[in-house]
Amino acid sequence: MKVKSRITSVLNTPSLEKSITGFASFDLSLLRLPEDFDCKLPGNVRLGHLTERVLAEAIRASENFRLLAENIQLVVDKRTIGELDFIVEDLSNGRILHLELAYKFYLCDPRISTEPVMQWIGPNRRDSLSEKLKKLKEKQYPLLYHEALPTQFPEIDFSSVIQASCFLASLYLPYGVEIDPDPAYQKAIKGYYLNVDAFAELNRPSKRYCIPPKTEWGIPPAENEAWFSFEEIKPELIKRLEEKRAPLIWEKNGEEYSEYFVVWWWES
Repeated sequence: MKVKSRITSVLNTPSLEKSITGFASFDLSLLRLPEDFDCKLPGNVRLGHLTERVLAEAIRASENFRLLAENIQLVVDKRTIGELDFIVEDLSNGRILHLELAYKFYLCDPRISTEPVMQWIGPNRRDSLSEKLKKLKEKQYPLLYHEALPTQFPEIDFSSVIQASCFLASLYLPYGVEIDPDPAYQKAIKGYYLNVDAFAELNRPSKRYCIPPKTEWGIPPAENEAWFSFEEIKPELIKRLEEKRAPLIWEKNGEEYSEYFVVWWWES
């Protein structure tokens, strides 16, 4: 994994707006960082943990925010009942933020609902934007008001804390389908998705591909160095689809790059 590319890709991912999440949006462009900002990232951890580490180190390095606490485990009677991601101070105005982080990849399936927020699902259809938002609103954010929290952090006045969302999202539309997404989602759209038959039809001798590991999802395809033909990636692609795992594909066609998911559940 290219650490610098991983860091930059996280920092450049837009955060979904309040009109979607219901909470103030914390966009990472707010952080005033040194031009040479860098940090060490752990190996062999999930993508979500990598993202948490990037954000924590970026806040520490910023000129205008201070990290007061992270990964706060709320313990009652020796039992952990939940965890808050970050407590952050905005040095420009002294406000304290309870910040919850998410780094998600969702595909739009317009067949699910006419309500935009209900249409976004994970590549393997095992999670969704609406489910994640419900969990945040009903389980994560209420932890701030638990009576046990002030006793664990007496130095923080939790009564004045503002809750915010850093919901970093990369969104994909179905290939060949006319969809006009709600403007609130537009800035997060990264590509499209299609099934394996459509993928094969679009293949050309000039095209080269890569199936990146999940820890590299979100990194621009142009950062990649190793490229393969359709026939070379086909066995791995078919294997994943048979296991109901939708891979992300990076494509290089001359000097043009694109990214998309190949799924088993969509009929073109």
